[in-house]
Amino acid sequence: MGLGYIGLPTASMLATKGYQVVGVDVNSHAVETINQGEIHIVEPDLDLLVKSAVHSGNLTASLEPCEADVYILAVPTPFLNNEDKSIKIPDVSYVDAATRSIAPYLQEGNLVILESTSPVGTTEKIRSIIAELRPELVQPNPNSHEPPLYIAHCPERVLPGHILRELVDNDRIIGGIDKASAQKARDLYKTFCNGQILLTDSRTAELAKLVENSFRDVNIAFANELSLICDWVGINVWELISLANRHPRVNILQPGPGVGGHCIAVDPWFIVDAAPELARLIRTAREVNDFKPQWVVEKVKARAERFKNPVIGCLGLSFKANIDDLRESPALEITRQIHKASLGKVVVCEPNISKAFTEFPVQSLNEVIQQSDILVLLVDHDEFKEVDNALLKEKVVIDTRGVWG
Repeated sequence: MGLGYIGLPTASMLATKGYQVVGVDVNSHAVETINQGEIHIVEPDLDLLVKSAVHSGNLTASLEPCEADVYILAVPTPFLNNEDKSIKIPDVSYVDAATRSIAPYLQEGNLVILESTSPVGTTEKIRSIIAELRPELVQPNPNSHEPPLYIAHCPERVLPGHILRELVDNDRIIGGIDKASAQKARDLYKTFCNGQILLTDSRTAELAKLVENSFRDVNIAFANELSLICDWVGINVWELISLANRHPRVNILQPGPGVGGHCIAVDPWFIVDAAPELARLIRTAREVNDFKPQWVVEKVKARAERFKNPVIGCLGLSFKANIDDLRESPALEITRQIHKASLGKVVVCEPNISKAFTEFPVQSLNEVIQQSDILVLLVDHDEFKEVDNALLKEKVVIDTRGVWG
């Protein structure tokens, strides 16, 4: 259920292992594209895996679910629209909708797995929805030691750009609503995962994924806060971090224009929402990272005031290097704010984006460099690292990634 950055690789991997897989998505374009053996997202080697899975006859895509032995929910868990912008509340309506859509097809002995990163208690909520719609599937059978329906949470742990390798090699946490459910899910993942499979309860598994990404977020916030301080006192933050990291017990991460993606920029708020009075450090880190894009925009405004009708080149829109994923991207948000502020003409280069993107005209790297008075490097794509520094001599450069020194 869901054929995005997690659902499609997982469905394709299972299909190449010999399973008959039906991938379900509400996006008709995605369904049509996949059934042609092609992909609608960018991920290294995914095109070959999908092509192989579809042409083998083991993977088909559909707009509707069907009867199956295993159901994997890999749908989005974004934020609710909330008037108080300082508080971000998780939206589990997609999980709710996916659960309700499969409920009519469920049979005794089926396994339901939630892969979506979710607030603590979501897996139990899936059980409650099924109990509401199909009560016979959650009533214990006095003649059997096994539950009538197996329900577990197995959070994805992959890095965009390396999904196919990490899908196989990373350790996996599986949390069941009972021990039998965790064991049942483990049997499935053992067929394609080389990493260690660790069993726990569903609530612990849910929080473990949130904690993993919150750990990253807190450490990125430290680096981003250092970048603000270094700018204030006139020190190169990348040199500072490089020197500090020579200490044997120091490993500071790299600063940037903010934090994006479907995990690190989102998951910490799930913890804050669950325990708002206790998650003080986690919330502060989120606020530091959420502030960074506005700080970059203010830097651009200050430089733009030196020109009359400047051309501002924004390099990169995705949330990290060498992918096309725009979810929660600080680079995209910064570009939007620069455009909205009418600071000058905005030109954009994003080498990984599809032609379907129409929010900004996307040009080649050479075109953007030639036209621009101000260059704002927002993503450290490989193409940008190869730019000849001689081309930058007459430009005002705002390098948020430390690529150009």
